[in-house]
Amino acid sequence: MSSKPDQKLFLLDAFALIYRAHFAFIKAPRITSTGMNTSAIFGFTNTLLEVLKKEKPTHIGVVFDTPKPTFRHEQFEAYKAQREAQPEDITLAIPYIKKLVDAMNIPCLHLDGYEADDVIGTLAKRASEAGFEVFMMTPDKDYGQLVEEHVYMYKPAFMGKGVEKLGVPEILDKWQIERIEQVTDILGLMGDAVDNIPGVPGVGEKTAQKLIAQYGSIENLIAHADEVPGKLGEKIRAHTEQALLSKQLATIHVEVPIEFNAGKLLYEEPDRDKVSALFDELEFRTLRKRVLGDEPEDVPVRSTTAKGNGQLDLFGSSAATNPDIAAFENSTSRPGDEPVAPTLRTIATTYHNYQTVDTPELMESLAYYLSQQDAFCFDSETTSLDALDADLVGLAFAYRPGEAFYVPVPPEREAAQAIVEIFRPVLENENIIKIGQNLKYDLMVLGTYGLDVRGKLADTMLAHYLLEPEKRHGMDRLSVQYLNYEPVSIEELIGKKGSKQGNMRDAAIAEITEYAGEDADITLQLHQILIPELAEKQAVKLFEGVEMPLVRVLTSMESEGVRVDTDALSFISNELENDIKLLETNIFASAGTEFNLNSPKQLGEVLFDKMQLIKNPKKTKTGQYATGEDILSDLESEHEIARKILDYRELQKLKSTYVDALPLLINPKTGRIHTSYNQAVTATGRLSSTNPNLQNIPIRTIRGREIRKAFVPRSDEFLILSADYSQIELRIMAAFSGDPSMIEAFNQGRDIHATTASKVFHVPLENVTSDMRRQAKSVNFGIIYGISAFGLARNLGVSRSDAGEIIKAYFEEFPAVKQYMDDTIKKARECEYAETILGRRRYLPDINSRNQTNRSFAERNAINAPIQGSAADMIKLAMINIHDFIRKEKLRSRMILQVHDELIFDAHRDELAFLTQNVEHLMQNALPMEVKMETGIGSGANWLEAH
Repeated sequence: MSSKPDQKLFLLDAFALIYRAHFAFIKAPRITSTGMNTSAIFGFTNTLLEVLKKEKPTHIGVVFDTPKPTFRHEQFEAYKAQREAQPEDITLAIPYIKKLVDAMNIPCLHLDGYEADDVIGTLAKRASEAGFEVFMMTPDKDYGQLVEEHVYMYKPAFMGKGVEKLGVPEILDKWQIERIEQVTDILGLMGDAVDNIPGVPGVGEKTAQKLIAQYGSIENLIAHADEVPGKLGEKIRAHTEQALLSKQLATIHVEVPIEFNAGKLLYEEPDRDKVSALFDELEFRTLRKRVLGDEPEDVPVRSTTAKGNGQLDLFGSSAATNPDIAAFENSTSRPGDEPVAPTLRTIATTYHNYQTVDTPELMESLAYYLSQQDAFCFDSETTSLDALDADLVGLAFAYRPGEAFYVPVPPEREAAQAIVEIFRPVLENENIIKIGQNLKYDLMVLGTYGLDVRGKLADTMLAHYLLEPEKRHGMDRLSVQYLNYEPVSIEELIGKKGSKQGNMRDAAIAEITEYAGEDADITLQLHQILIPELAEKQAVKLFEGVEMPLVRVLTSMESEGVRVDTDALSFISNELENDIKLLETNIFASAGTEFNLNSPKQLGEVLFDKMQLIKNPKKTKTGQYATGEDILSDLESEHEIARKILDYRELQKLKSTYVDALPLLINPKTGRIHTSYNQAVTATGRLSSTNPNLQNIPIRTIRGREIRKAFVPRSDEFLILSADYSQIELRIMAAFSGDPSMIEAFNQGRDIHATTASKVFHVPLENVTSDMRRQAKSVNFGIIYGISAFGLARNLGVSRSDAGEIIKAYFEEFPAVKQYMDDTIKKARECEYAETILGRRRYLPDINSRNQTNRSFAERNAINAPIQGSAADMIKLAMINIHDFIRKEKLRSRMILQVHDELIFDAHRDELAFLTQNVEHLMQNALPMEVKMETGIGSGANWLEAH
C-alpha cells in the first residue's frame, strides 16, 4: 500500500528517552522545593513537546518495558543480569511520566513478556503496511534493523548534534553493510555489555563490520571460520554457539501479539485539567504556560531583539514575539550539561537599563545615590585574573533590579586613582552592605589602590556554597538556575581563551557597560533570592559570622604573601637531582636494563614482561600494563624495585611541582608568593589553595619537609611562627560522642593512641608497644573516616579477620563512639544531610539508596562531615579572631599562611611572646567544647624550624 503524507506515526521508546533525560542532568539535577528530582520528567517532557511541535505527528504512542521477564530471559538466563539497579530517581519518575503521557491524551503501550523494542518493531511494521510513515524515536542503535522504506529511526538531538532521521541508506552507510538484516549479525558478533549479550570475545564494532562485509552473515562466517587467521579465528571457532545465541538475543521480534489500532493512536489535544495539576505539582511553571496556551508574561525587550517570522507554534504562541519559545526551539539536552531550561532569558530579551557614568559630575551623583542605600552590589572589571597584577578597567554598581551603572576607569594610574577616590567614602562606609560575587577578588584589586572596602559583606558565591556545597557556584550557572537567565559570556566580549584573547580595555565602552552592568544587576538579583534561602536552611549565622568575615582575613593573607628563599630552593633542587639520578641507577640495576622511567608503557613491559613480577597484571583501557601508585604499593613489600620507583616518582614530583616551580610564582612587584585560598571548593568547609597548592606539600619524608626551609620571614626583624592544632578531629570526635575515656585522656594530656592501644589490646598503659600504638593510631583516625576491616587490614598489613577483631575491640571499649556513629547515620537518614556544630550542612542524597556502594559512601560522609567540617569551622573562627586581634593591637606581625590545621605568621621579634600567647589562646577557645583543644607552637628562621 502506498504511504500517505498525512499519516505520520511516532513511537517513542520510553525508557531509552527517560534514561537519556536523567543522565543529561546528572551533574546538576532539577530539584523541586519539596526535594524531588524531576530531571528525568522534565527532560522527557521537553522531548515529547519538541516532537509534537516540530514534527506534528497525526498519531503517536509511548512504549514502556514491563518488569516481567521476557522470552529472551528464557533463551538466556543471564540476559541483562549484570545491569546496575535502576536509579531511584528514575523509579520515582516513571509514574509521573505515565501520568504526563496520559494527561497529554497519548496512549501508553506495553506487553508482558516482550521488550519495548519488540512492541515498537511490531507496530512499526503493521503501521507501514497500513500506509503510515513511521518514526521510531530512540537513541538505541539496535533499532537500525527495523528500518525499511516507510519506517525510520528518529534519534533525538545529542551533544550538540541535531536530530537524526535514519532511513535505509543512512543505516547501510552507518554500519557499512549491504542489507538491513545484517545489523543483527554485527550486533551478535559485538555483543552488548549493558544487556549482557556475550557476543564473541574481543570482537568490537569495526572487526564485526569487516567480518560481515566479507562473509555476509554470522552463519556464513561460522561455516568459513577455518579461513579466519590467528587468534580471531580461534575465538570465532570457540564461540560459534555463543555468536548464534547473541544474534538471536539482539534480534527484535516483529510478530508480537499486540493490536495495531490507528484510532487509539490518533493524537488529540491534552487534558488541560490533568496537565495543569501535574505541572503545578512538578513546579513546571514555564512548561505549564506553553502546553496550556496561557498568555505569557509581557517581556519588554530592547529594539535590538531580532524579529522572527511570526509563525504560531503548536500551542498558539508566536515564536517571534515570545523569546521563551525561540529559546525552546534551539534547546538540546546533553549529558553532563547544566540544567539549562529551554526558555532562558538573555540581555536581548529582558528589559534593563544599564548606563555609562563617564563624567566627574555623573560619578559624584552616583556616589551620592549609593551612599543613600542600605546595600548595593559592585563588581570590578580588570585587565587580569591575578588581583595583585590587575589594573582597574571599570566599576559597576547596582542597587535596584534591572538597573546598573558602569564607571569606566582610564589606564593612567593617577587618573584611575582620582576616580577611585570619588567612590572611596561610599565603599568604606561601615553602614552599607556590600554585595558581590567572589568579593575577595574585588577587595584585593581595590586594595592595590589603597581602598579598604568596609561594612558587612554579602558574597553570592559563598551564599550558594553554603546552600549547595558540592555544586559549582559561578555567577553564570547561578543565573541560569535561579533566574532562568543566561548572561553575556566574557568570550563574546574579548574572544575565546588563548593567546589571541583580547583585553577588557579592547572592548567598546557601550559593550562593557552592558556586560559589567549585567554582572552587577544579576548578582544583586541572586542576593535577593539566596539570602532568604540561607534563612530557610538556618545558615545565616554561618554566612555572616564565619564565611563573610573570613573573606577579609583571606584578602589580607593573600595580599601579604610569603617570602621564599630561592637560594635554598636551588640547593634543594640540586640535592633532589642527585638523589633522582642515584635512584635511577639503582632501578636500572634491579631491572637489568635501562629504559624510560617516565614512560608507563616501557615501565610496564619491564616489570611484567621482562621481570614477570606477577602472573596476571592489570591493564588499562588502552591495553598497556597499569603501573599506578596503587599497583606499585601492593608490590613494594615483595619487590624492592617497586619501592624504588615510588621513591623516584615522589622526588620527581617534589622537584617539578614545588622546588623548581616556586621561584616562578614569585610576584615581581612584591618579591613574595601569594597563594590563592578557595573558600567555595571543598564540600567539608575546609579551605583549599592554588598557585601554589600549599595543602599538598609533602611532609612525611625528609625531602618533602625540607621544602619548608625555603619559606622564610620577610626580613631579619621577623621570625616565622607556626601554630598547629593537635589531633583536632579526634578531640572533636571525643566531644561529639561524649566518650568519658577519650575525654579524660585528652583533658589530662595523656597519649590518646597509647590509651586506645591499652584498652583495645587489654594491656597496662606502660606495657603498650610501639607496634600496638601504631595500630591504635590507625584505628583512631580510621574510625573518623568510617574505615572498614578491609581498609584497616591494608593499612596495618594484617589479615582482614585480625583487623575486624581490632575494630570490634575498639567499639567494645569505646561504646559511646559506636553509639554516636549509629545515631549520626540515623539522623542523616531522616533529613538526608549531616551538619557541623555551627550548622554547616553536607547533603547526602544517597544515604537511603538501595545501592549499597552509594549508601556506604554516604554513611561514611555522615560520620566524617560533622567532624571535619567542625574542625574547618574552628580554624576559620580562630583565623577571624586572630586577624581582628592583630588589627586591634596594631601589630607589625601578620598571619600569612593556613595549611590544614596550621597557621603561619610573620612574627615581629619584639611581638613574638605577646603574639604566641594570644594565638594559642584564640585557637584553643575558638569553638569551646568539653574536650580541651591543644596547639603546638614554635618559631624559627624558616617554616621547618618553626614547625
